[in-house]
Amino acid sequence: MATYDRLYVAYLYYFNELRDYFECHEVMEELWLEEGRSPLYQGLLQIAVGLYHHANGNVSGSIKLFSAGLDKLAPYPADALGIDLGSLMQESTLYVSKLKRMDVEPFAPYDLTIRILDPELDLLLQDMKQHPPRHEEEGDD
Repeated sequence: MATYDRLYVAYLYYFNELRDYFECHEVMEELWLEEGRSPLYQGLLQIAVGLYHHANGNVSGSIKLFSAGLDKLAPYPADALGIDLGSLMQESTLYVSKLKRMDVEPFAPYDLTIRILDPELDLLLQDMKQHPPRHEEEGDD
């Protein structure tokens, strides 16, 4: 039985549910630092930041982050961390290909979805949807 850090579940929540790629970066960076700077976590973080950059008009930054993320994720199994990492990598590779042709075939930013493979992880994500994480800036009143 796998166990998943709450920050990792929060990353998936922000990525798949809210499409808040900046917040993905925030929670995954915290986890990445806590867990000894794992290239797997860093690669996932960089995919989210690649989407964030494209949404903000920074095509070259998006290509750079997507490419760095794909390089870091490449050594890992297609089902690492209870997700369909292989599919995410394929979709990210396609996204980078499109970005590289942006000058001749422009396209609007679009979201990617990380497919959850592990039922336990899916339950944790469903629970987070019912009890969303609070942003630090909201504070306690």
